Amino acid sequence: MSADLKQAILRLTDSRSGVDSFHGSAIDGLMFMRANAPTVPQHTLYRPALCINVQGAKRVLMGDAVFDYAELQYLVVSMDLPLVGSVTRASPEQPFLAIILELDVALIRALLDHVERADEPLAGSSLGVFVGSLDPTMADCLLRLVRLLDMPRAIPAVYPAIARELYYSLLAGPDGTELLRLAIPDDHARRVARAVHAIRADLAAPLRVASLARLAGMSASSFHHAFKAVTALSPLQYQKRLRLLEARRLMLAETVDAARAAYRVGYESPSQFSREYARLFGLPPGRDLRTLRAAPARGGAGLHGSHVARAATLAMPTVGPKSWVAGPDGHGE
Repeated sequence: MSADLKQAILRLTDSRSGVDSFHGSAIDGLMFMRANAPTVPQHTLYRPALCINVQGAKRVLMGDAVFDYAELQYLVVSMDLPLVGSVTRASPEQPFLAIILELDVALIRALLDHVERADEPLAGSSLGVFVGSLDPTMADCLLRLVRLLDMPRAIPAVYPAIARELYYSLLAGPDGTELLRLAIPDDHARRVARAVHAIRADLAAPLRVASLARLAGMSASSFHHAFKAVTALSPLQYQKRLRLLEARRLMLAETVDAARAAYRVGYESPSQFSREYARLFGLPPGRDLRTLRAAPARGGAGLHGSHVARAATLAMPTVGPKSWVAGPDGHGE
């Protein structure tokens, strides 16, 4: 099964221009990644998604937490999170291959009545990222999903059934409890997601923890603890990380200069912006942009730099309209 899945993805990515890149598909929210060599760690805004490693290995850092996942393992990201990711095992003979599927929380919620689970609410908070292992049923669903791309007229009729089977397998498996946190409104992670939505909706606005805590229905101290437990960052650190990632996107994708990008994401001092940018990305804005724009000429090094100019995020580009983050009421948009 895994050999068939690898061959199917190799065939899809071989037929596109460029081997080290992301590849969209005719199914909204489904894309593929291929890399012929390891990549350097890259600060990235990950969208809510299921990321399956079909070949090779990848590492994602979230604060002090390290998530290594190898062949036939997957990473689930439950909300918009600034993470650091890198491909750790890949070669031209055995390239890194991955399937990325945006999470459909509405479908997860629709399947809850068909999955055995405890009646009491899930307690406590957990990081908004976890790693699991693919079972044969999930691998079969993914193979049928990839092969479905050869029959575009059948996608509207067949894709919903495959997606339903895939999500059911995830919910019924050993990591189902973690996935349930996306769909149960009273869980701490869902409350934090409301605050994440509010921060993302207006990055330039001053951060008021008390207002975010009220939105989450928690005391300020409980909210701060829960937010850091889920995102590995304080609310202020989270906002700062997203501001810098968005400023980098503006400069690369929309050719906005550093001063205007800083202002648009909420910085009043260009010098403060430059210092914090260099602290996160390793170079001040001008040198960082020149490095990224020159990267495609150096082969595999262009994987992240060239892609950011045509996507809102570095590692999780927006392919379709179904990217999910909790709205103010705690439900997916």
